[in-house]
Amino acid sequence: MNRLAQESSPYLLQHAHNPVDWYPWGEEALERARHENKPILVSIGYAACHWCHVMERESFENEATAALMNQYFINIKIDREERPDLDHIYMDAVQAMTGQGGWPLNVFLLPDTRPFYGGTYFPPKAMFNRASWTDVLHSIRQAYVEKRGDLEAQATQLISHMTNSNAFGLNPALELNIPRQELFTQDQCHDMYKNIMAQADQTWGGFGRAPKFPGSFNIQYLLRYGHFFKQPAATAQARLSLDKMIQGGIYDQLGGGFARYATDEKWLAPHFEKMLYDNALLVDTLSEAYQLTQDETYAEAIQHTLAFIETELQDASGGWYAALDADSEGVEGKFYTWSKEEIENILIEKAQLFCDFYGVQEGGNWEHTNILWIPETLEIFASKNHHDKNWLKQVLGECRAALLEERKKRVHPGLDDKILLGWNALLMHAYCKAYAALGHQPYLDAAVKNAAFCWAQLKKPGTDAAFFHTWKAGLAKYPAFLDDYAWLIRGMIALQEATGELQYLENAKLLTEHVIHAFSDEQHLFFYYTSAAQKDVIVRKKEIYDGAVPSGNSIMAANLWYLALVYDRPEWSERAVKMGAQLSQTLARYPTSFGVWCNFVLQLVVGTREIAIVGGAFRDRLKDIGAVYIPFRVLLGAEKDRPDYPLLRNREQEGQTLIYVCENYYCLKPVKDIREIIKLI
Repeated sequence: MNRLAQESSPYLLQHAHNPVDWYPWGEEALERARHENKPILVSIGYAACHWCHVMERESFENEATAALMNQYFINIKIDREERPDLDHIYMDAVQAMTGQGGWPLNVFLLPDTRPFYGGTYFPPKAMFNRASWTDVLHSIRQAYVEKRGDLEAQATQLISHMTNSNAFGLNPALELNIPRQELFTQDQCHDMYKNIMAQADQTWGGFGRAPKFPGSFNIQYLLRYGHFFKQPAATAQARLSLDKMIQGGIYDQLGGGFARYATDEKWLAPHFEKMLYDNALLVDTLSEAYQLTQDETYAEAIQHTLAFIETELQDASGGWYAALDADSEGVEGKFYTWSKEEIENILIEKAQLFCDFYGVQEGGNWEHTNILWIPETLEIFASKNHHDKNWLKQVLGECRAALLEERKKRVHPGLDDKILLGWNALLMHAYCKAYAALGHQPYLDAAVKNAAFCWAQLKKPGTDAAFFHTWKAGLAKYPAFLDDYAWLIRGMIALQEATGELQYLENAKLLTEHVIHAFSDEQHLFFYYTSAAQKDVIVRKKEIYDGAVPSGNSIMAANLWYLALVYDRPEWSERAVKMGAQLSQTLARYPTSFGVWCNFVLQLVVGTREIAIVGGAFRDRLKDIGAVYIPFRVLLGAEKDRPDYPLLRNREQEGQTLIYVCENYYCLKPVKDIREIIKLI
C-alpha cells in the first residue's frame, strides 16, 4: 500500500495498492524530488477513465515496471477532476509537444515541476505506433542524466509557450468606444450559424465526425438563433441532434442518462462512462427544446435523465456524485449490453418485438454483444409493422422495466463519489431549468437542497464567499477554481428566477465581487483559472474555450451582464462587452469551440428582456413565465417595492400583481396576464 491510501479521491484510491510508490501532489513529493535531484513522473486520470484502468493493469500493477518507476522517478498521481488546474497546465504542455492529448496523461517534470516530455497511454510493449512504457522510462532516465541541458531548454520553451498562450490572440488596440450594435452585429450571428452548420451532420445530428460529443452549447445556439431569426433549418438541426442522441446508444435506453460521447457517427456505441456534467448540460438544453417545441420526447428524456441521477448519483446530503465508470468486472460497457439470448429468456414472447425495435442482433450490433438503440422512431416502426402506437409504447415500456430489473442484479460500474462544487452548480442550474420547463416541484426542491449543501459544506469557514472545490465524507479541500465560482453564480441566478428568493441574487453578487478580486487578470478583463492566493502552479492559465464544459470566462461574461442589469453596475456590463468584443472575430470563425461565447454575442445582438413582477402572487407569475421560451432575460420579482433593485423600484400597486417588460429600466405599461407578456415580447 502506498501513500494514496490516505486520499479521498476514488481515482487515487484505485491506485493505493499499486507497487508504484505513488505520492499525491504536494510538498512532500516535490521536496523529495528536489532533494534527490530526480525527475518527477506525473500521471493524471479520473475514476471513470477506461484507458486509465488499462494502463494501470498493464503497467502500474506490474512489479518489474513499478520497480523501474520507483528507482528513477518521484511518482505522483493526480485526479484531474480534483486538480483541473494542474491537468490544464500539463495537458497544454503535452499537446504542445505531441499535438495530442487525452487520459491517462503521463508527463515528466524537472524537480522544479516544469514539464519536458509527455504523452497519453503507453502500452506495455511497443504497438499501435507507440513506444512501450518501459522504453519510455529508460529513455527519459538516460536523457535526464546525459542531456539535462536540453531538457532544461525544452522546459523553458514550454513555460514560455503556455504563458504566451494566455494572450490567445487578443487585440489590445481594439476600439471599444463605438456603439455596441456596431461591435456585435447580426452578420456575426449569421456567420456563426453558417460555420456551425458547416460542421453539422445533417443525417445523424451532432457536429464533426466520430467520436461525437453532445455539443450542448451549439445545439442551444441553433435553437435560439432559429427562434430569433426565424430560421427553421437551425431549429431542425438542433432537434435532429437531440433526437438522434435520445434514440442512440449514447443514451441509456433502460436506466436513463447520457454517456460522455459516442465512438461512431450514429451515436450507437458510447464510451460508457456517465459524467454528472454531461447530463446537467443536456438537461439544460432539453429543457429549452421542450419550452420551444412542447415535444414530449424531450420532457421524457429530462425526466428519465434526472431519475437516473437521483437513483445513481445522489448523496443523502443533497450533493451529487461525479461519475459512473465505463467498466464493470474489468470490461467496458458490460453492465449495459445484452446478448439476444438473454433478452429472449427474460421477455419470452415479447422478445422479438423488443429486439426488432432496439436493433438487437443475433451476433451483436457492437463487439459481439448488443447496445440498445432505436434505429427507427416509434411512429415509423409502428406504421411499418402495423402496430397501434400507444399499444407499442406500453409494451416496450413493460419490456424495458423487466430488463432494468434484471440489470440491477449485475455488478455495477464503479462510482466516483466525490462531490465537485462546479459540477453540482451545473446540475443545480439544470434542475431549475427542468422545473421551469415542466413545473415539477421536486426538481426545484432538489436545487434548493443542493444550494444549501454547497453553502454549508463547501464554503470556507470564516469567509463570505471563498469556497472549496471538492467534498467527500465531510471533508472539503482544494481552493475552488474560476469555473466553480462562475457556475455557482449562474446557479444562484437560476434559483432566484425559480423561487423568487432575492437572497440568491445577493449570493451571486457576493460571489462575483470575490471573483473580480481574486481571479482578474492584469488588464482587469478576463479571469485566471486559479486565484491569486494559490501558489502551487507554475503558471496561471486563462481558459476561454467551451469544450466538454463551459469555460469560466464565458459564463462570467454572461453573469456580469445579468447582474449589471439587476444591480445597475455599468462597470460590470462594460467588462462583459469588452470580453466578448476581444473574441468576436474568433467566435465567428470557430463557433463550435466557443459555443457559450456565441450565445452571449447572440444575446448582445438580439437584446435582453428585463421582466419584473411585483405583487402578492409574484411567485405564481414567475412560474408562468418560466415555462415560456424566452432565451435571454432578466427575471425577478417581489411582493412589494424593493428600492435596492432598480427593476423592482416604484412598481407596486396595491392589491395587484403586475408584470413589467423593460429595456434599460424603461418599462412598457404593466400587464397582469402572461399571454399579454408573450405578445409584448
